[in-house]
Amino acid sequence: MLLWVTMIILFAFLPVPYSMVMLERQVSAWATFNFSYVARSTWAGESAISPYIKLAVIASEDQRFPDHHGFDFDAISDALSQSSKKGHSSRGASTLTQQTVKNLFLWDGRSWVRKGLETLLTPGVELIWSKSRILTVYLNIAEFGPGIFGVEAASQHFFHKSAKNLTAAEAALLAAVLPNPHRLRADKPSAYVRGRQQWILHQMQLLGGSEFLRKNDLTDK
Repeated sequence: MLLWVTMIILFAFLPVPYSMVMLERQVSAWATFNFSYVARSTWAGESAISPYIKLAVIASEDQRFPDHHGFDFDAISDALSQSSKKGHSSRGASTLTQQTVKNLFLWDGRSWVRKGLETLLTPGVELIWSKSRILTVYLNIAEFGPGIFGVEAASQHFFHKSAKNLTAAEAALLAAVLPNPHRLRADKPSAYVRGRQQWILHQMQLLGGSEFLRKNDLTDK
């Protein structure tokens, strides 16, 4: 636990060189003798990330991000209600903070142990990091495709440009694949991905566009 606390403090201001999920993916590839796989990421600071992708991931993943303290209890209640009605698990209710904790400090997959550790670490991140910092770290370690981690690597790979220059449509497309970046593809988007992209663009407008980021101190612009 002391190691995690130390890392939370250090990564409140230091660039994140690697995440545990990146390490997990790399080791899994080596274990199956897939030596061509390389988990790659390039750090992009807050000012080097397009406001469109910040807004897109909030619109897609966690619209109450500025207001909660790490856990969205309304979303959890909705998810449990849908699960009980359908008889199986539906879309998760993890916030961007929880996803950041999982990707950075823990491992992928579902288990009570991981969820318990995530629940313990999330308040610490919310306490020590600003919302802007959480969003920046999330965007630097999120997986956008096989071996493609972070918005800078994704921008270069899919659009041949820096993350700072992403358009709203490109940002929404990247956000659309986040739920399952191994099945959903930004380079060859299916009709489902295109539909999600359009939904995200609409949600970005409903949130208020760039003004939403400014009023919640989520951008330096």
